[in-house]
Amino acid sequence: MMDMTEFGEAAPFLRKSEKELMMLQTVAFDGKKKCWVPDEKKAYVEAEITESSGGKVTVETTEGKTMTIKEDDVQSMNPPKFDMIEDMAMLTHLNEASVLYNLRKRYSNWMIYTYSGLFCVTINPYKWLPVYKPEVVAAYKGKRRSEAPPHIFSIADNAYHDMLRNRENQSMLITGESGAGKTVNTKRVIQYFATVAALGEPGKKNVSLLVAGTLEDQIIQANPALEAFGNAKTLRNDNSSRFGKFIRIHFGTTGKLSSADIEIYLLEKSRVIFQQPGERDYHIFYQILSGKKPELLDMLLVSTNPYDYHFCSQGVVTVDNLDDGEELMATDQAMDILGFVPDEKYGSYKLTGAIMHFGNMKFKQRPREEQAEADGTESADKAAYLMGINSSDLVKGLLHPRVKVGNEYVTKGQSVEQVLYAVGALSKAVYDRMFKWLVVRINKTLDTKLPRQFFIGVLDIAGFEIFDFNSFEQLCINYTNEKLQQFFNHHMFVLEQEEYKKEGIEWVFIDFGMDLQACIDLIEKPLGILSILEEECMFPKATDMTFKAKLYDNHLGKSPNLQKPRPDKKRKYEAHFELLHYAGAVPYNIIGWLEKNKDPLNETVVGIFQKSSNKLLASLFESYVGADSADQGGEKKRKKGASFQTVSSLHKENLNKLMTNLRSTAPHFVRCIIPNESKTPGAMDAFLVLHQLRCNGVLEGIRICRKGFPNRVLYADFKQRYRILNPGAIPEDKFVDSRKAAEKLLASLDIDHNQYRFGHTKVFFKAGLLGHLEEMRDERLAKILTMIQARARGRLMRIEFQKIVERRDALLVIQWNIRAFMAVKNWPWMKLFFKIKPLLKSAETEKEMANMKEEFLKLKEALEKSEARRKELEEKQVSLVQEKNDLLLQLQAEQDTLADAEERCDLLIKSKIQLEAKVKELTERVEDEEEMNSELTSKKRKLEDECSELKKDIDDLEITLAKVEKEKHATENKVKNLTEEMATLDENISKLTKEKKSLQEAHQQVLDDLQAEEDKVNTLSKAKVKLEQQVDDLEGSLEQEKKVRMDLERAKRKLEGDLKLTQESVMDLENDKLQMEEKLKKKEFEISQMNSKIEDEQAIVMQLQKKIKELQARIEELEEELEAERAARAKVEKQRSDLARELEELSERLEEAGGATAAQLEMNKKREAEFLKSFLFATPATLRKKHADSVAEMGEQLDNLQRVKQKLEKEKSELKMEVDDLSSNMEQMVKGKANAEKLCRTYEDHLNEAKTKLEEMTRLMNDLTTQKTKLQSENG
Repeated sequence: MMDMTEFGEAAPFLRKSEKELMMLQTVAFDGKKKCWVPDEKKAYVEAEITESSGGKVTVETTEGKTMTIKEDDVQSMNPPKFDMIEDMAMLTHLNEASVLYNLRKRYSNWMIYTYSGLFCVTINPYKWLPVYKPEVVAAYKGKRRSEAPPHIFSIADNAYHDMLRNRENQSMLITGESGAGKTVNTKRVIQYFATVAALGEPGKKNVSLLVAGTLEDQIIQANPALEAFGNAKTLRNDNSSRFGKFIRIHFGTTGKLSSADIEIYLLEKSRVIFQQPGERDYHIFYQILSGKKPELLDMLLVSTNPYDYHFCSQGVVTVDNLDDGEELMATDQAMDILGFVPDEKYGSYKLTGAIMHFGNMKFKQRPREEQAEADGTESADKAAYLMGINSSDLVKGLLHPRVKVGNEYVTKGQSVEQVLYAVGALSKAVYDRMFKWLVVRINKTLDTKLPRQFFIGVLDIAGFEIFDFNSFEQLCINYTNEKLQQFFNHHMFVLEQEEYKKEGIEWVFIDFGMDLQACIDLIEKPLGILSILEEECMFPKATDMTFKAKLYDNHLGKSPNLQKPRPDKKRKYEAHFELLHYAGAVPYNIIGWLEKNKDPLNETVVGIFQKSSNKLLASLFESYVGADSADQGGEKKRKKGASFQTVSSLHKENLNKLMTNLRSTAPHFVRCIIPNESKTPGAMDAFLVLHQLRCNGVLEGIRICRKGFPNRVLYADFKQRYRILNPGAIPEDKFVDSRKAAEKLLASLDIDHNQYRFGHTKVFFKAGLLGHLEEMRDERLAKILTMIQARARGRLMRIEFQKIVERRDALLVIQWNIRAFMAVKNWPWMKLFFKIKPLLKSAETEKEMANMKEEFLKLKEALEKSEARRKELEEKQVSLVQEKNDLLLQLQAEQDTLADAEERCDLLIKSKIQLEAKVKELTERVEDEEEMNSELTSKKRKLEDECSELKKDIDDLEITLAKVEKEKHATENKVKNLTEEMATLDENISKLTKEKKSLQEAHQQVLDDLQAEEDKVNTLSKAKVKLEQQVDDLEGSLEQEKKVRMDLERAKRKLEGDLKLTQESVMDLENDKLQMEEKLKKKEFEISQMNSKIEDEQAIVMQLQKKIKELQARIEELEEELEAERAARAKVEKQRSDLARELEELSERLEEAGGATAAQLEMNKKREAEFLKSFLFATPATLRKKHADSVAEMGEQLDNLQRVKQKLEKEKSELKMEVDDLSSNMEQMVKGKANAEKLCRTYEDHLNEAKTKLEEMTRLMNDLTTQKTKLQSENG
């Protein structure tokens, strides 16, 4: 492993230390049980297999959850030695779960770069990491990919050295979703090349470099300029590139920078005039409005408030952690370094300001006309001033554009919607062309005269897009990604299969690019989606729906990649068709596709732009040729064809150029991943990441790897590592070639022998087999280690046993010696020996004895002193202990007497408290009984009062029942009136039916006239044919032929124009006819609805009558009980008079409505007569107008009648509600009476119970009184 110190502080973010990796990779692991299983929250979780039977597997997750799933849903887990592996192609088990786990593990340790076979995967950390510093650039310089940790610098350095070594152009494809980090990685690649291949000083041959800066500075400074005009804040990314770019960096023969150029794709023009909530327009607008350069505000006539400009304020106007003022200075400085002259720089600022003023232009509709007019000209004046054009000409061009009809120009009126659409289209066109000019201008600066030999292209383009609403832009992006993915698949396996061929492996060549060819053909081939769209754009009457119909006719059921959208309740937007891309099914909405593809402009205003005094604006539209100026010579026709190239054909052409460039290079792939939607550092949304892995081809690459042999090992390495599996297969006593050793070893193992191949230098394995060999090696190592451990333990135990034997022998020797000593202990010669031996050193012993005596005397004196002191202290201690014991006895006696006294005192206090409590309790009980007695007495009085009030209520209810009886008669009268009103409505319906018949007759007359007009058209066409025959007959002489041909061609063009106008009038008449038929159908439907409503009302009346009869029967039963309710009779009389007055008003309204209807019918008859009279002599245009007017009047009359009917129905419903209220009141009264009687009975029962309780309480109170007197006498 390489020394990581040269990476500085970036080292921990690139690769873990050996110690940390060892701790991670030596965890216990059972490859047969450990697995990954699907999970709803985390996508995949770790689990252990507990049981397997019949295609089902029972597993237990690490969270303790047990589940039974299909065996196919279980994914194998890699051994710990592969944790945080730097190249995922080396994983033994290549599956989604393993790839996700490896990426998650590395991302949690802030290692954002990981290799996956041929490409590099990078995950956005959403925080600053110190991995792009100059020392990191220096550390990666000249390193092979295998020598350093994964990094974008490693990919760039390998591309650079491949270019120099192989003398071949290179490319780097950086793709991913918005917010995944594509732009940042692109900038880092450019930074790397500008550092390692810098010229050092401005080239002397290029004068512009001396003025503006070094070439490497200019290449780096191209980014701020492009980002200001091409980047914007989106929901996912605060600095999202809204365009794709292919940057080519050219190098000389020595590998030094020589020049660069940029190509752009698919700028999001719609963002100029519209932004989603939470997003904003391009950065340049807000940079200008920041006020950092006040002279710009004065020059562009703008304020510092973005909310003053409609185009800039539909979303948010600020971005966190982004200073628009500082960014403006960076943009301005970048333009200076890139060599922009003041006219160019300020010209682009002026056009940007003009677009802001364009968005504030207001228009209003003229009354009674379809023509729009300007609602103030302040914004138009400012925009015109900045663009260098005349304000009145601009407004006139927007409101009254000139359109060519035949050979003449006519002025066309515009509605407000059309004008606003034209303003938006022009704003988008100006910004789009200005951005393209900016790129061309940057390329001009970067195009030096230095010699160039090779280039490295860096592609930064949006990845596959699958949104809720997918439109034309998404089709273009997905089409691009489909081509890029096919290119990647082809390249990836071409390289793989070339290695198989080089290694001599038998292999049938597979073109994996064909997997995507069906979808690509469906989009780009003749009669494909883009071809049909182009064709529909050529027809003036074509619509989005005709495009859809043609698409269905050509491909639905014939092409497997196109299908009808599946029903989905969660889908927010309508989908018209689905395409099966390699990343999944994408539903597309085709609304507006024809307009987006044609991208039409107001050519009158474009003509004004071409004559602008603003040189930049005039140059932007210099090459634009409109449809009206395309019939003057072949050269102009060719210009028209070029200028009117549709968006789809232009994109297809650019994409083909890009693919040609890429095919001529050696590609390097970088896939950018967005980890979560909330921009949270360190958090990973598993399902979001998996979706991107599928979309950007990481999992596709794994799928392709499975078909080949992704794992390969050199023969020598294989022999050294796996010889342990069967040592007997390779003889040790003689030399064996590494290849033959590998062949013998693999042949001797119990594995699938179709899962590997032998090359010239390597052995190749299918995915998973190398992992299986690793497991076998681990098992073999485990057995060997177990055997080694057993032998080591045996050796240690034998050593220990030897020590025990030696200790036993030593004990025997000691015992023998002791027994021998005991045997000679009493032997006289031995005693003599013991006595003589000490005397051999008598002198020394005498001295020692004298010293010992002195020490003994000293010790004896000290001992005597200490003994005396001890005795004194013991005597004192005895006396003190005696005193202590006496005091303790006295204390104990005093404590006993005190405890007895306290105990007696407590008993007395307790008895006193108990007695007091008893007295207090008895007193409270007496007081409570007295209060209860008084309360019961008051309750008794209240109940008596309530009983009297209830009796009064019963009397009142009887009075109201009599009142209801009278109201019943009034409701019967109302019902009769309602039946009469329905009869009048029936008459109105019959009259409307007659009017319908008359309208149908008029409609038939219109059809007859249309037929007559069609006959005229036929006669005109016949006349045209005769004229053409005359032209053929008059080809005799050459001079006369020229004259006659010119005359006839003029006549022919005139007749064709007349014919075209006649055909258009016929089409308009047919449209009017269809509209009339639709209106008649609507009226018939309304009449049927009225009939059904009347039938419903009649059924309701029958139900009311039935209810009234039931109420009448109930009232008759209660008449005898409700005679006393005469007091409320006056109130009932008043209500009855009010109802009678309302009925009279209703009858008057009905009479007025009937009179109005009769008058309207007479007016209709007169108008019909006038209409038929004028109809016979009018032209088709007047016929259409009069017919439309008469239909509108009849519609208004029908609406009036409908309103009258609705008003009558409302009044009828109000009367019905009143009847219902009266009946409900009567029922409530009856229920109230019954409830009152029930309450009266219950109250009487309560009263009796209260009386008995009162008697009991009185008796109890007497008992308590006697007890109280007794206690008082005892206490006294």
